[in-house]
Amino acid sequence: MLTDAGAELMNYYCSDHTRTVPVGGRFTSRQRDVYSIVLACHDKALELARPGVTYMSVHLDVCKVLAQGLKDLGLMKGDVEEAVAAGAHALFLPHGLGHMMGLDVHDMEDLGQCHVGYDDEVRPSTQFGLASLRMGRRLKEGFVITDEPGCYFIPALIDKWRAEGTNASFLNFDAIDKFKDFGGIRLEDDILITADGSRFTGEKRIPITIDEVEDIMNR
Repeated sequence: MLTDAGAELMNYYCSDHTRTVPVGGRFTSRQRDVYSIVLACHDKALELARPGVTYMSVHLDVCKVLAQGLKDLGLMKGDVEEAVAAGAHALFLPHGLGHMMGLDVHDMEDLGQCHVGYDDEVRPSTQFGLASLRMGRRLKEGFVITDEPGCYFIPALIDKWRAEGTNASFLNFDAIDKFKDFGGIRLEDDILITADGSRFTGEKRIPITIDEVEDIMNR
């Protein structure tokens, strides 16, 4: 079960968090495999996000973690760098890594996304998946952004790409077909860009590791 939720403080600033839990209380081995990949992607973003780097570059590096994990499961193949450059990973992650957040969950995007998440230096992409990245600009101290990678198995999209041969050199469609009943996993936290890196907002992280989730599900 995937829950995308948040809260608003008395001074109107927002939070935006996603957790995915096994409804039976325990992850199956297949769920563990995919969940572990998404968690690795999630933590990679926190490791890389810091002033001076673009969030587009963080997104793309996170996509390489996703592609490598899926390659290790036999769902992708070929060179990971080339696969991400071609957008093959977007079959599983058709949205961006995150967005700005403040007094609104998608802060100031009504002004136009290109004026908020992008600037004259970093412009939106037209590539499927990457085009949905809301926040790509260079990070600055004090920015609050979401970190929300995911991995989804969308039957209609899988069938479309297979029929069209889209990125067939990087995708093992026979293996992917076996995951059509899987659904998807997303993990999201809010991060503050600090002077020398980034950190989660709040005093305590919402349970997120497999052990933490299973523990709280079975209390």
